[in-house]
Amino acid sequence: MNRRSFVKGLGVACMLPYLECMGMTRLSVLDAPGKADIPKRLVYLYTPNGVAMPPKESEYHQQWNWFPMEQGANYQFTNTLASLEPYRKELSVLGGLSHPFSRNVLGHIAGDTWLTGGDLRSAYNNSISVDQVAAQKLKEKTRFPSLVLSTDGGVGYKSRASTLSFDLSGKAIPSEHRQREIFERYFSPNGGRTTTQRRKSLQQGKKIVDLILEDSKALNKKLGAHDKAKMDEYLTSLNRVEQQVVRNEKWLDIPLKKFDADHLNLEVTPQDPEAYLRATLDLIVIGLQTDATRVVTYMMAREDGMGFGDSFPKFSLNLPGHHSMSHDKKAGHWEEWGKYDQWLASHFVYFLERMKTTTDEFGPLLDNTLVLYGSSCSSTHNANNCPLVLAGGKNMGAKHGTYTEFDPKHVHLSNLFVSMLNAVGVETEKFSDSTGTLPSIL
Repeated sequence: MNRRSFVKGLGVACMLPYLECMGMTRLSVLDAPGKADIPKRLVYLYTPNGVAMPPKESEYHQQWNWFPMEQGANYQFTNTLASLEPYRKELSVLGGLSHPFSRNVLGHIAGDTWLTGGDLRSAYNNSISVDQVAAQKLKEKTRFPSLVLSTDGGVGYKSRASTLSFDLSGKAIPSEHRQREIFERYFSPNGGRTTTQRRKSLQQGKKIVDLILEDSKALNKKLGAHDKAKMDEYLTSLNRVEQQVVRNEKWLDIPLKKFDADHLNLEVTPQDPEAYLRATLDLIVIGLQTDATRVVTYMMAREDGMGFGDSFPKFSLNLPGHHSMSHDKKAGHWEEWGKYDQWLASHFVYFLERMKTTTDEFGPLLDNTLVLYGSSCSSTHNANNCPLVLAGGKNMGAKHGTYTEFDPKHVHLSNLFVSMLNAVGVETEKFSDSTGTLPSIL
């Protein structure tokens, strides 16, 4: 009995979460792609503009410094990350890590390199992001190589990207941000249509892509250098569409794993930041629970006061814009900034809670997922000492419970990425400017 007939036999019409009594069906789906192994996943959550780091002599240091007080296992959270206390044994606070190429660039530019370590010091020479390295390997087991999400959507522009993900050539991969469209595209069974209708639609889509590719290649011969570069970007994106159409056909006859969508709120706007962010975090959980993908990036807001996220402090806490707050020098500004960092951290905690309490046939999602939360800069856009929290991965070799400051001369942020890739089975010795793996944590 497969899971679909099990549910049908109960006369249940709604989408169900995984139940222990469904465990009997595990052997019956071993031939389906992505179902025969324990999924190992990666999630990257990003916040812009750095964090509040009052100097040690400041009266606000012990209350609102983003990093905890003291290193080791006995560290003490400040007010900023205090909401993480219940997950203390399931996370590590990491200090001292950064990308050497980004340390001397204007802080906002470093956002483009958070997951790449690319060299943007003169010409814009970005490189592939770590999530896409993982996606190239793990996509063999899932419907979608990765989910690339943001609050603003698209790619933004060079040095102010609105995506965390970059392809093999260092080109930005467009992010998605409309929650209802994301749900209907990835998780609505056949988009409300029969399998036959869906297959016909996919075949039509493939033909259209083929025609556009053919016409575009003919046109490309007549273009100047600048237009050729733009056309190349367009054809690269179109090629991704074509590849996904083929993937969709492959998975069409394999039902999506059941999930509970009752809690989803897709009628959200940026004017309600809490609901807006949590709607996307809920979609990420569904993507992992259904094993639709094992790699997710989410840029919760853009750098440099751009996009919806800069107004989140105003709508949520009646504070100034995030970017202006990060440059503020007036008395009490550390507390304002710290309170917004605290608010952002509360959404990270919400995600950890959802990942801990949502299960598949292998247990809590968090136990088989590594989640990296943080920013590309420390205080006032200084691209050194990135504020980072690594959580989850209990079944993936993660040893949590400490706050560690690494030596930036010898241990780079890319070392963490190497260790995370190896933890999900993507065997890697070198990524970007790495000098090895990350000691002690993974």
